Amino acid sequence: MKALKKLSLLAVLCLGLAACKKENQTLPDSGLFEQKLNSKAVTASAQAIAAGFPETFESGTKGSYTTASVTLSSGSWSLNDALIGNLAADAKNGSQSVRIRNTGILSMNFDVNGADVVTIAHAKYGTDANSTWQLWYSTNGGSSWQQTGSTITSSTTTLATATFNPAISGNVRFQVRKISGGTARINIDDFSISTGGGTTTPPTTTPGDNSHLLLGNPSNAVASISYPENYLMERTYYSSSYSKSRATPNWVSWHIGSSDLGSTPRQDDFRADNTLPAGWYQVSSSSYSGSGFDRGHNCPSADRTASVAANSSTFLMSNMMAQAPNNNQGPWADLENYTRSLVTAGNEVYVICGSYGSGGSGSNGGTTYTIDNGRVNVPSNTWKVIVVLPNGNNDLSRITSSTRVITVNMLNTNGLNTNWKTYRTTVNSIESATGYDLLSNVPTSIQNAIEAATDNQ
Repeated sequence: MKALKKLSLLAVLCLGLAACKKENQTLPDSGLFEQKLNSKAVTASAQAIAAGFPETFESGTKGSYTTASVTLSSGSWSLNDALIGNLAADAKNGSQSVRIRNTGILSMNFDVNGADVVTIAHAKYGTDANSTWQLWYSTNGGSSWQQTGSTITSSTTTLATATFNPAISGNVRFQVRKISGGTARINIDDFSISTGGGTTTPPTTTPGDNSHLLLGNPSNAVASISYPENYLMERTYYSSSYSKSRATPNWVSWHIGSSDLGSTPRQDDFRADNTLPAGWYQVSSSSYSGSGFDRGHNCPSADRTASVAANSSTFLMSNMMAQAPNNNQGPWADLENYTRSLVTAGNEVYVICGSYGSGGSGSNGGTTYTIDNGRVNVPSNTWKVIVVLPNGNNDLSRITSSTRVITVNMLNTNGLNTNWKTYRTTVNSIESATGYDLLSNVPTSIQNAIEAATDNQ
């Protein structure tokens, strides 16, 4: 399945580059990022959203869990042990979303022609326990079904985006199956299906050495406002997937080499990111004031000290997460320092980090779910994956089953142990928690080895 993910990922990367020419013209860094790609021109046509999608579940009504079909903007859907919820406890973009209980199923009663990427917003309902669910598909009109992608856990009350890469041509329909059973419920919203547009076959284009997405695009983020919860932002100094509703990155990815580390002082010019799409809330430099949480960098200031422009780029608020001070200034900072020491010792590193969940404990005590009057999510966990290579060229081909990969997962709380090594885990565990496909450009056999290992150096 990872081979299919890889093919789909390459197509979506091509989309991101094509879309940036129009959507992100105001980004001063996007052109420089594109110059880092291999010289082969990217001429592929963009992904197209299937007609009627994304399905937002705003146009229909169903107030009971009894099995019935509902006609929505995309077509007819069957809701088994599921309803269309509009209560305050329903996680939703807009006024409605689907609520599923027990082992309920949300199923399309119609086909679309092809599906390369499927994205679904999901959350747990209210104060219910965590639940797991799967995406299934049928290519024979619903006569038989099979699962695509991994099992997803809904663990927060804020909508997160799960991305699947079925890469199916011809007629196909999908269904969401809640598999954890019990009375805990989940919300499903913004169901989107993307298909290959046009007839041109995308060329195989892999980012070149030192590119921030060399190891892959973990969530298949797309530089289109049609993906507000998985919006790709490509800059000179890092790339990220941004969530409009959380007002933080889902993940940020970057490369560090010796040329990135210089003597430029910390700029401390925290500021709103005015390159976000029109109408999106821009987190300000004062949005975290009094919250008990730090303006926690994803891509650190000290990783970008070669120039004022490089250092300043890390202070955009779109690079921040609400981080407990003893997390940010303790083991997280120590791991950042250790990572830079690896670079000064003759290595280069690729870093992917992010956050997930909702509910952290900062210096004000208690559990906080949002700050800035509900506009900014406070994550429950912060995570990081670091791939270490000795200095050299053709980086992707130099990753082997023995390559050192450091992965950590830290609770976003002030009660942390001070030693970052305490929080080491596997890439697989981060993938399970987030639904991402990390290191997806690495050959599958090598992924299987390095993603299952916990660093012990």
